[in-house]
Amino acid sequence: MTAPLLTTVEIEPAGVVRSSVIWLHGLGADAHDFEPIVPELRLPEELGIRFVFPNAPNRPVTVNGGMQMRAWYDVLSMDLPRQEDPDGVYASEQAINQLLEREKQRGVSADRMVLAGFSQGGAMALHTALRYPDRLAGTLALSCYLPLAAKLNNDRRPANQQTPIFMAHGDYDSVIPLRYGQQSAELLRTLGYPVEWQDYSMGHEVCWEEIRDIASWLKRVLAVAQA
Repeated sequence: MTAPLLTTVEIEPAGVVRSSVIWLHGLGADAHDFEPIVPELRLPEELGIRFVFPNAPNRPVTVNGGMQMRAWYDVLSMDLPRQEDPDGVYASEQAINQLLEREKQRGVSADRMVLAGFSQGGAMALHTALRYPDRLAGTLALSCYLPLAAKLNNDRRPANQQTPIFMAHGDYDSVIPLRYGQQSAELLRTLGYPVEWQDYSMGHEVCWEEIRDIASWLKRVLAVAQA
């Protein structure tokens, strides 16, 4: 049985939709979390970007005493590498795939879509993009790590082997320490993925310099995708 489509907050471009950015929030946040970033990116109207911000399902989260909150998967421990929740990760992958397929149905081809996310959402963006059967325009993974890394070599699909990946992290991140993001980037590079890495003098957050770099990267990958 197919799960119901995730609820979303969407920002449409002023003109024709030519591209889509599906942006996944972090643990305990919601679809409105990164909505304010869109005007700050100051992206050119001709890119025609539809921003799609989905809500993760509500689920009990072990590290928060089993409290229900929006989460892409359960967090069983704050220590990394940690005991992971593969069932939750794979279920969220399927839910995100439904959103990607809906964008195709709305007239946006896969190679004009960016899968983006912050923290747990960034982890899901990486996980899903590397397994997606059609080439995407890019993957934006902020303040995160690669989940189920041991399974990647068996699960990954060739379509996104050369898809640009932008990973960014805070030097003083106390939630997901910098070294875990770096280790994930190094693993992906070892497997031949084109990873662009930036770190910033910040914690588990987003800073203005990072927003500027994200905007430049989006303009680059979506301009290429439309060529």
